Amino acid sequence: MNSDAVQPLMAVLGGGAAGFFGAIACAEANPNTQVVLLEKTGKLLSKVRVSGGGRCNVTHACDTAAQLVAHYPRGSKQLKSAFQHFGVAETIAWFAQRGVPLKTEADGRMFPLTDSSETIARSLEDAARQAGVRILTNTSVDAIHPLPHGGFQLKLSGSGAAQHGPFLRVTRLLIATGGNPKSANYDWLRALGHHIVEPVPSLFTFNVPNSPLSELMGVSVPHARIVLAGEKLQYEGPLLVTHWGVSGPAVLKLSAWGARRLHELGYVGTALINWTPAHTEETLRPWLQQFRQENGKKTVASNPQFGLPQRLWRTLTEQAGTVPETRWSDLPAKAQNRLLELLLRTPLAVRGKTTYKEEFVTCGGVSLDEVDLKTMQSRRVPGLYFAGEVLDIDGITGGFNFQAAWTTGFLAGRAMAVPAIVAV
Repeated sequence: MNSDAVQPLMAVLGGGAAGFFGAIACAEANPNTQVVLLEKTGKLLSKVRVSGGGRCNVTHACDTAAQLVAHYPRGSKQLKSAFQHFGVAETIAWFAQRGVPLKTEADGRMFPLTDSSETIARSLEDAARQAGVRILTNTSVDAIHPLPHGGFQLKLSGSGAAQHGPFLRVTRLLIATGGNPKSANYDWLRALGHHIVEPVPSLFTFNVPNSPLSELMGVSVPHARIVLAGEKLQYEGPLLVTHWGVSGPAVLKLSAWGARRLHELGYVGTALINWTPAHTEETLRPWLQQFRQENGKKTVASNPQFGLPQRLWRTLTEQAGTVPETRWSDLPAKAQNRLLELLLRTPLAVRGKTTYKEEFVTCGGVSLDEVDLKTMQSRRVPGLYFAGEVLDIDGITGGFNFQAAWTTGFLAGRAMAVPAIVAV
């Protein structure tokens, strides 16, 4: 591979989901191009391999683009047209055509039939190889210089520089380097003339150092509502009590929608947990009164209600001021009121956050105002494209971030494949 090749040379920076999808789409759409994928580490598709507990949550079952965009705190309006061109149905078909059927779980998440992320990673690597994509690992791009008549000169270091020299001239360039929580790590994109929306973490769990639920590690509730006191932030869904605080989809989704506000608050506040989200105070109080009248001889602590786990129910009744042998007929009004309050609003003093498992998602990145979302090409630098989390796009948990990676990577790759006007 050298800069004097007759075929136009396209480069993709980043060996993750968006980078692979873009490289494959470009190479398949125009076999007369050369495509090289540059990854600065020795690992390819690392996030694909760890996601979903090693199962890889590929996408989410949404029938329309309108349904899909509702799950993106950043980028929803801009992505609607992109999803109409390449959405969930196209993703399912893409993998199926390569021998990887997907299955849908009860909550809408979609996984490979094998339940193994390696299946997805191998299909991407095989597709790239079959399309003729050259993959260079341990290769850093230390500088990008737009050339006067179009194209770019890349300054390389690492094994790629050892093989091909320190400089590589390319016709078009796709940046799919993922998100990064440190603003300074976007300076190289600012140098190209792009505005960066300041990055902050998204999709994280809450730390509750002095949690009243500290003895309930591992207890989960299929449907709870979490509200951030004093804010307009709330979300419903499964909730998990952990040894450091609370996690689960309800917390993760709240953290995504509230990523910027939570950052402003320094990840300090009071989370209120409603363990009975189907009820309000107006409906729960008469329910408790009637239940008490009909079940007076039963002990309060040993008869959990609302489908709540026994351990959680017992803890709530203890905190309400009952003893194990207290019967409903003997429950003091003060304890009943306290129990009602805890069922609707158990307060947790949040003091910090923890990254969810080995995954992280960043809110922020390249401003979408500076990118043509039909082609993913920069509006500021001709021939420069973006895909994936390097953009100011992020979705909630459930396969939505991968769907954004597949979509933006595919559109960028196809656009790059259009015969170039300039030669370098």
